[in-house]
Formats: sequence, structure tokens, C-alpha cells
Amino acid sequence: MKRVILIVLDSVGIGELPDAHLYGDTGSNTLGHIVERFPDIKIPHLTALGLGNIVPENVLPKTDAPQAAYGRAKEKSAGKDTTTGHWEISGCVLDKPFPTFEQFPKAFMDAFEAAIGTKTIGNYSASGTAIINELGDEHVRTGFPIVYTSADSVFQVAMHEEIIPVERQYKICAIAREMLSGELEVGRVIARPFLGTSGQYYRTKNRKDYATLPPHTVLDAISTEGKGVYAIGKIVDIFAGKGISRYQKTKNNQEGVEKTLEALQSASEAFIFTNLVDFDMEYGHRRDVQGYAKALEEFDAALPALMGAMKEEDLLIITADHGNDPTAPGTDHTREHIPILVVGKDVKKGSHLGTLECFADIAATVAEYLEVPYSTSGISFLPKVLYKKPAKG
Repeated sequence: MKRVILIVLDSVGIGELPDAHLYGDTGSNTLGHIVERFPDIKIPHLTALGLGNIVPENVLPKTDAPQAAYGRAKEKSAGKDTTTGHWEISGCVLDKPFPTFEQFPKAFMDAFEAAIGTKTIGNYSASGTAIINELGDEHVRTGFPIVYTSADSVFQVAMHEEIIPVERQYKICAIAREMLSGELEVGRVIARPFLGTSGQYYRTKNRKDYATLPPHTVLDAISTEGKGVYAIGKIVDIFAGKGISRYQKTKNNQEGVEKTLEALQSASEAFIFTNLVDFDMEYGHRRDVQGYAKALEEFDAALPALMGAMKEEDLLIITADHGNDPTAPGTDHTREHIPILVVGKDVKKGSHLGTLECFADIAATVAEYLEVPYSTSGISFLPKVLYKKPAKG
């Protein structure tokens, strides 16, 4: 059975997009700047696949004989957030970006507080790790949830697990998701549970995302054909469960890799869709260049096992959803190209895809390989990377 394994290295961008200046991201280059800071980074397997060959002028190490088909893609949708990136990868280009806020309107906050039966504090743009230490003591004293946002289209609620039980936190966020509609329809509502004591508060792994429902994606098309979609990591949250046959949430990159390896060995679904979130959440937003470099090394070390578990008709695509340059000012995503590496028994090694005009080219490729009817503005690059086209009928 033909399967596609799509692994999103969350935020591992490969250089600014032509319109990066419109987002304040001129010069951003997540991979390039990490390697500049850590030239001795050990990513031999990604290098062998051709990661460094995608952008010749990049400082990433090169190979004379890439073992994968390789290229990069532009984002056509407006925005640089997780939801927009994943939706476009899955075939949907957004005509207008999700709304962003410095703070949410008072009328909405009044209605939200009435709906959840308590006051809130915060309601401004902030780093999640910073705001729980700024307002954590007040939250513990009053029990009022901490509301905050960022440059992304998000409504985030931070609550101490010993003050407000996690299940209650999820209910509060579900209420927010239902209320945030129309001009207030942000891409995601995110529960951000935390623990700790004054000055030492820390976020737990009980985060939960509530995405707005996506349009018709390639996930829906695959599921409709009865071929199955297995989502690993936060994919199920990004797509609000739509088009997903089975899912497995994960707490970190290591668990995401482990679950993907298990899926390669036994999953019957035709599409295995994995997000590895630590690059973004733990290192990009926190501007931890060294930690980011180490995470890349850890993924690289796992690649031989992942590729070794592939079956004869498996197609592996490694990509990203946006950038998050850890050397950039601030704590937000960066508007960048995403890398594309394609691996499989019938893949033309060293095939250079160049620069694709749309992330949705990935969705078109997945649909063609799995022989699933799906209409998207993306263009399949399958003919460029396979020695033979998949059989029809």
C-alpha cells in the first residue's frame, strides 16, 4: 500500500520570503543563522539528503550527491502562524490572514468573563513564559485566568493547575473558542496550564489548542476515500480533528519521533502526518539558539531509523510550516521559505525542485501519489521527483 509520511519540523525555516519586510522579518533565516552561530553542528543525515543544497548561498553544509529530492516553497497565504502554514501545506490558501490583536475588545472580554463566571487578568501581547511570572502571583491569589496574545492569531489562557483543574481550564478555552467568531475569529485558542511557585512558574505539557475549523483539505480527501489519516503531535488540534481518522498527541520531539517510527512499522493509514513542536515552542520563541541546534542534531540522529523503517512504497516528505529565527529580535515567528526533502525508493536522488510558489504544492503531491481526487491551487511536484508515475485506476 502506498503511504505518505509528512513530517513538519515546526518553524525550521530556510530564509526570508520576498515579502518578509512587510512582517518586520527582513534578513530572517532560521537554519542559516543557527549554523552561523554553531558551524560545528552535527547534522550529517540531513546534509546527505541535500538540506544545505536547497539554497546554494546558505552557510549550511553541502553534499555533492544529495540522497533526496530537495527544494523550498513560498507561502502564498498572508501570515506566518502555525495554522496558516499547516492549512496551506494541506491545500488551502487563505485569502486574508487570521486577525491579530494587541488586546481583545472590552465588550468581548466582559462577555467572556460573564460566560466563564470569573474575572480575568492580563489581556495584552506577551511571551507566555514571561507573563506567568508577571501575573502568576496575582492569578494564584485571585484565581482569575491570565489572558494574553502575541503577534500570532491566538487567544491564550494561562492557569495554574493547582488553582484551576486542567479539565476546567479546557472548558474555559472551549467557551472562548465558541465565542471568538466573525472579526474576532482567531486561528487558535490555546490552554496554557502551568505549575510552580512565585518567581518559578513553569508551563506544563498539558497545553491544548482549539483551532477554528479548516476548509476542505487533502486530509478530508484522503479520509473520504477510506485511506485513513494518522495525525501525530499537535496536528489534530491544528485541524480541529477534521479529516483525521486516528491521532496520537505527543509531549516533545522525542515522543513525536517515536510515535512516527511506530507508525512506519505498523500503521495502516495511507497518510501519516507528524508535527515536531519543540523547535518552535521550546527554542524558537525562547530565542535559544544552542537549544535549537541541539534539537536539530537530535532529529538528524533519528533519521536513519525513520528511513530504515520505510516500506517499499512509502514516500517521506520533510518540511516546515514557517520560520522562527532564534537570532531575530522579539519572540515571534518569522516569514520564511520552508525546506522540502523527499525520500523514497523511486525518488530521483538529487532532483532539485527549485523554489515552489506555494506550500499547497505538497498537498497536490500527496493527493497524486495516493491517487486521491483533490482540487487545490497547489501543483504536484511528483513528476519531478519520481522515476515512474503512480499507476492510475
